[in-house]
Amino acid sequence: MFPILFEFPDWVPGLGGQPVTTFGVMMFFAFLTGGFLIRREMEREGLEGERAWDLVFMAVIGGVVGAKLYYVGLNWSEFQAQGLRYLFSRGGMVWYGGFILATAFVVWEIRRRELPLGKMADIVAPPLAISYAVGRVGCFLVGDDWGRPTDSWVGMTFPQGSPPTTVTYIERFGVTVPPEMIAKYGDVIPVHPTQLYEVAMSTLIFLFLWRIRKHSHRAGWLFMVWLALAGVERFVVEFFRAKDDRFFGIFTVAQLISIALIVVGLVWAARLRASSADRPEPVPAG
Repeated sequence: MFPILFEFPDWVPGLGGQPVTTFGVMMFFAFLTGGFLIRREMEREGLEGERAWDLVFMAVIGGVVGAKLYYVGLNWSEFQAQGLRYLFSRGGMVWYGGFILATAFVVWEIRRRELPLGKMADIVAPPLAISYAVGRVGCFLVGDDWGRPTDSWVGMTFPQGSPPTTVTYIERFGVTVPPEMIAKYGDVIPVHPTQLYEVAMSTLIFLFLWRIRKHSHRAGWLFMVWLALAGVERFVVEFFRAKDDRFFGIFTVAQLISIALIVVGLVWAARLRASSADRPEPVPAG
């Protein structure tokens, strides 16, 4: 785990002593990876590839702002106590909040550039999956978004995490640490490395989508497949996460959103597939 990549020298104006986090670097690489793949696929489809970076820019703005606003909504009492300092802190980035607002911004940019929305949705689906995996590597390196305590072989400790996997912080998420684990490991407890679970699952989703991206269904079908798979991935991982937002029994807010995405993805994928099957076969010329 390497939360800090390096610090700017003190003589650098305005940035002296400021750390560059591995999370920030991996977020940069996530957007960069997505941009390169989107540009490649746009050029393959006969579109202007450089427009990919316009979409990435909108995704960055919408993603960061949306992720932060969603986090503030989940932690409203802390925001009221700390004010704008809480809003502009380094932490507090929630994927679904970023995804929702980034999607709105990207759709607006696609419409503004008069690009085909369905085709663009299919183009961005595989890059979304691998970019998410790259971003989760950043979460792992900085020690964020870890899971519940586990005494199995997969367990990992994050003593310098954000926050560390100490008994105090784990129990702040409403998770009880078994006394026998405290006796065995002390204050720093091994947990499920849920960041790596997401890296592995999202990478598999990317490989699958990349393999079937040249499909014969209606435009938008591939994006809906990604939506359903991404929802399943997050729904499963949430059971292993240390979370304090299980407002609906054993389910977290993210799981309810995941269920909605799964339903939307499956229904629309089925419709787009059926509508493509209903289209008459082209009559050969001559």
